[in-house]
Amino acid sequence: MMTAPGRREAKDALFDALASVAKALGSGRRAEIVDVLAQGERSVDEVAGEIGQSLANTSHHLRNLADAGLLQSRREGQRIIYRLTSDGVAELWAALRDVAASHVAEVEVLADRYLGERDAVEEVGAEELADRLDRGRVVVLDVRPPAEYAAGHIAGARSVPIDVLGEAAARLPRSREVIAYCRGPYCVYADDAVRLLRQRGYRARRLDTGYPEWERAGLPTESAWQEGESA
Repeated sequence: MMTAPGRREAKDALFDALASVAKALGSGRRAEIVDVLAQGERSVDEVAGEIGQSLANTSHHLRNLADAGLLQSRREGQRIIYRLTSDGVAELWAALRDVAASHVAEVEVLADRYLGERDAVEEVGAEELADRLDRGRVVVLDVRPPAEYAAGHIAGARSVPIDVLGEAAARLPRSREVIAYCRGPYCVYADDAVRLLRQRGYRARRLDTGYPEWERAGLPTESAWQEGESA
């Protein structure tokens, strides 16, 4: 039978192992990587571009996350492709993000600084959007990068990355409201899209969450692979 000191050591080791996941997420850059990979798998250089870090720093962060069991990788030619180990990792990140938003006062201040003036950025919930999509009463724009749209998107959404929305806006119908969405509640692309569209006279709102939350809710999704199979 294990002695009391031995049991204490075993419990310490157990909880240290459990806390290793939190330790791996104890960096803003690594948390941002998880946010990016929640949209779909990406190569090391793509992740580096998204988080504004060198390849060396990005590789270091990716290895830390992989060592904690949060990421898996595969080789594709000369490239290393990373993905989240499971949906549970995305759920963990979403829970951490939401707890921080609710309990850390600084988060709201920093979010306002990053996202900008939000008085004109109205939101719509996922259930309302799903209902309006089903009725054909709304145009949905995925304003994330094309690779993320290809990996998975809201069924019926159009891919209009934020950097081309300015020229594409004129081709949108004015008879229906436009809903933009991106990676999540702290993704600036959707906010910028709504501001641009409203300046041009469109009725526009943003989804109050992002694609990962929509997918986890079991709402209709598509991917480029699925569309290719049905073609």
